[in-house]
This record gives sequence, structure tokens and C-alpha cells, in this order.
Amino acid sequence: MKRYLEPFVLKDLKSKVVLLSGPRQVGKTTLSKQLGANFAYLNFDVSEDREIISKKEWDRDSGLVIFDELHKMKNWKSWIKGVYDKEGVNPALLVTGSARMDTFKKGGESLAGRHFYYRLHPVDVSEASLFMDSREALENIMKLGGFPEPFLKGSESFAKRWRRQHTDVIIRQDLLDLEKVREIKGIEIMVELLKNQVGSTVSYSSLAGDLQVSVPTVKFWLEILEKLFVIFPVRPYHKNIARAILKEPKYYFYDTGSVENGEAAALENAVACALIKKLHFLEDTQGCKTSLYFIKDKEKREVDFLTVIDGTVLQMIEVKLSDDNFSKNLFHFGSFFDETVKKYQIVHNLKMNKMKEDVRMIQAHEFLKDL
Repeated sequence: MKRYLEPFVLKDLKSKVVLLSGPRQVGKTTLSKQLGANFAYLNFDVSEDREIISKKEWDRDSGLVIFDELHKMKNWKSWIKGVYDKEGVNPALLVTGSARMDTFKKGGESLAGRHFYYRLHPVDVSEASLFMDSREALENIMKLGGFPEPFLKGSESFAKRWRRQHTDVIIRQDLLDLEKVREIKGIEIMVELLKNQVGSTVSYSSLAGDLQVSVPTVKFWLEILEKLFVIFPVRPYHKNIARAILKEPKYYFYDTGSVENGEAAALENAVACALIKKLHFLEDTQGCKTSLYFIKDKEKREVDFLTVIDGTVLQMIEVKLSDDNFSKNLFHFGSFFDETVKKYQIVHNLKMNKMKEDVRMIQAHEFLKDL
């Protein structure tokens, strides 16, 4: 399965160190090994590979050297900077990891001017529609999630078993590699609570009460889960919106199969994943500055998603499972933006696409296929 980032990574490897991050088991290693037949693969978690890395004894006749989980090495930025400054990209250098490498840019040695950074996301409808029907792809993502192994396996029982092991490894191994955290059980409980709050704003104080910890601790745990690509936040948009309220964000899972509060929430999570994947793609390949928001005011009128690229609002998107009545909120909030903002109501169970004024109602799988 050829992944969407491959041609971009290949191009940049000719001149820069490429950093490739993304959730555990999202396909980073598979993508890396598909970039060419002549490569050396070194995993920092493997003791033999760590020795080769420390002694810099990899085969220079390889076309590509893949350093997996290198960010776990102390002062890894200084180390890879030294390799690049001395040897350049002959062979090409690819660093992969299951934690957000951009979080390691703070402090210490800088890789400025020496690297490009990519984030690999799970399979979405747009990517899956290259080899299967888009409607089927959306159904499978809602049930199985978009991680390649359970998605391609197509079995709900396999996906549940895979997910249980996947979550356990992230929390009990990757988390401890990233941060010194003792309250593993508390983080596990918080993940379970979040699985039932997808699509709703998350109250830090309410979570803190449920977990019997402080609000700063809750925020710290959420930040860790973001770094490990378990969840991502969508924050409220307030600029130029009358009576907008500044509240806590919503949290979505990179693994849509993790959602446990119903089919509508799973659909909304699948859309959130597709939107953030597209925005990250634009950032990583074109250098755009992007943001994903939701809108909510004091009267509790709400629109699920608002996409912003380079400071310009481009889309307003309302997600519905079956409701084919046009959302009044799209028209209300639409009045705060100019006519160039595209307004969509995407509906999973919709017989026919339709239009009212400047709001387009479209089948969810069709919208996501063309995203």
C-alpha cells in the first residue's frame, strides 16, 4: 500500500534530513522501507542497532539510512546534526518516531535549515478510495479505525484485540520513554473517559474531579497524549464572532475505532481526522499555517468545524449522521464571514445532495473522498 507522503519524502531526502513522525503502527516503518530497495534500518530500541548508531558504523553504500525511535537517544538532535554537517545526505537520512518530534525542537541544538518534518496519519476516505469504494471506506473507518493493519484486515474482533494491545504499548512503554509519569492508571482511566466524550467540549475541572487530581495534572496528561498522537484538540474559534465563548477544546482520537459514544460521534471523529490530516499535509508539504476550530456561542449555537489556512477562513462544516434538514447554525455563523467561505453540511445517511443559498448538503463519503 503506497502512502500519500512517499513522493514528498523521497524528494526532500535528496537534500535534507527528513523527520517522519506519527502514531505508533500508523505505517512509518513500512513507508520508509518502500522508499528504495537499498536501505539500512536501525531501531534505537534494539541493543545491536544502538551500538551501530553510537559507533556510526552503518553501511555508507546504502541509498538510505532509517533511524527509528532516534528521539529516545540523549541529545539526538546534536547527534544527527553532526552526521549531516560532516557527511551530508550521502546516504540519505530518515528519522522516524512515534512521538511528535516537533516537541523536541524546544531548547538544545537546532536542526534549522537541515531538515523537513512530516506527520503520517492513519488512512482516511480520500486515501482508501484509491483502492476501494469510498462509502465502504467510511463505514470501515468508523468501525475499525484508519490504522493500516486493522483497516486492511477488515475484522471488528481483530481490530478490538489490536487496539487493546496498541493502547497498552503506548501508555506503558512510549509514555514512560517520553515523560517521567507515575500515574499510569490515572491516564488509562482518562483515555477511557475521553472515548465517551468525542464531539463534546471537555471540562478540565470535571475530568480533574472524576480522576481526583488537579486541573494542571489533567492538562499535563492531555498534553502527553497529544505528543504521543493518541488525541488531538480542536479549539473554539472566537474572532469576530458575536457572543462567542472561550471554553475548553474538544478532543478527537487519531484512531476513530477508539470512539465509544455512538455512531454519530464516530462519524464526527472520522471527519476531524480527515480534516487535520489535510491541514497537516498542507503545512508539511507547502509550509502553510493552518488551524482547525469549532464555533459555539452563548446561545449554544454550534458548528462542528472551521478550517483556517494562512489566517483565512476557508470552510465551515457541520456533520450529521442522518439529518437532511439544513442547519440554521451554518446560516447564522456564515453571516460573520465573507461569501468566499464554503459552507457544508455533510450527512452520512443522505439519499441526494442538495443546495440552499450558499450551503451545500453532501454525502459524507463523497465530501471526504474529494477532501
